[in-house]
Parts: sequence; C-alpha cells; structure tokens
Amino acid sequence: YLVVALSTDEFNWNEKQKKCYFEYDKRKQLLEAIRYVDLVIPENSWEQKVSDIREFKIDKFVIGDDWATKFDFIEDETDAEVIYLPRTPEISTTQIKKDLEAK
Repeated sequence: YLVVALSTDEFNWNEKQKKCYFEYDKRKQLLEAIRYVDLVIPENSWEQKVSDIREFKIDKFVIGDDWATKFDFIEDETDAEVIYLPRTPEISTTQIKKDLEAK
C-alpha cells in the first residue's frame, strides 16, 4: 500500500519559498492516476511526518537523498525504516520550470 504525502501550495511557499507550477489539486490528481499510488495525503508541515507515519502505519519512509540524514530521527520515533533514494539526474523540476519559462 503506497501512501504519498504531497506538499500543499501553502507549505511549499511558506516553508520553501517555492511556487508550484501546478496547483495542489492538479498535482494530487496526477499522482492518483499512477496505478501504484493508493492514497495521496496533504503535507502541511514538517512536524506531521511522525504522526502520519503512525496514523497510516507506514513501515518505510522514502525520500530523495538530497535530504540524507535529515529524517533519521523518524527511525527513533516510529517503527518505520528511513530510505534515501538517489535522485534521477536527468529529471529536474527546476530545469523543467526554466524550460517552460523559455518558451
């Protein structure tokens, strides 16, 4: 069962100063269309990760390796294993945004 936490537009702006190309509802819809995704939940704060892991009985917390070590505390506070996956080098949201602006 795959649960995806998707940052809300407000969280992206308030915490990361990032404006999303697609609004939350559209991004959620795109994720829900992936057959492997069972549930998409809103991410409103950094602090909710532990409570979400407990609520949804998550056994593996997976995030990009650009966050390496930043979420190690999750293993101490929950039963979930933290896995940092390498980013796909040829896929960059930043580059996609730049390409779209150039058109």
